[in-house]
Amino acid sequence: MTEEAFLALFDQYRPMVYALALSYTRSPQDAEDVCQTAFLKLLERPPAEGKEKPWLARVAVNECASLLRAPWRKRRAQLKEEALESLCFERPEDGCLWEALGELPPAQRALIHLRYYEGFSAAELAEQYHTTAQIISARLYRAKNQLKKRLEGLGNGTGLSQNV
Repeated sequence: MTEEAFLALFDQYRPMVYALALSYTRSPQDAEDVCQTAFLKLLERPPAEGKEKPWLARVAVNECASLLRAPWRKRRAQLKEEALESLCFERPEDGCLWEALGELPPAQRALIHLRYYEGFSAAELAEQYHTTAQIISARLYRAKNQLKKRLEGLGNGTGLSQNV
């Protein structure tokens, strides 16, 4: 892979990889680490032409899962407020959504992010997760229901839970 091709891919997909990692890890520092690792792997073993986006998304999810399984991670204090302060929400309900998403298991957060923020279809996600589109749809359905319950539990009064 040439340097120009790598830099073009980096510029195009870095925001997606970072946002996915931030959604999964809930830590800006961890998201930066995952983003860096994913692009190092892209440089070492590039995927087939045209498959870069799903490949990077899958590598990012795998790296996040590995990071969260690390033994040192269990001894580290979670800093939810720090992660929230580092983000700038345009609307107050975005903060409520971020908080509700944070209460979901990481795998469900990743699915929701990939589907609704990055625009992957259920079939594309099924290919990435080596399963069927029906299973992905069922997982998304369960994740959305849990998210809706959490939004209602927050009592945000913004009407955001009706949109989920």
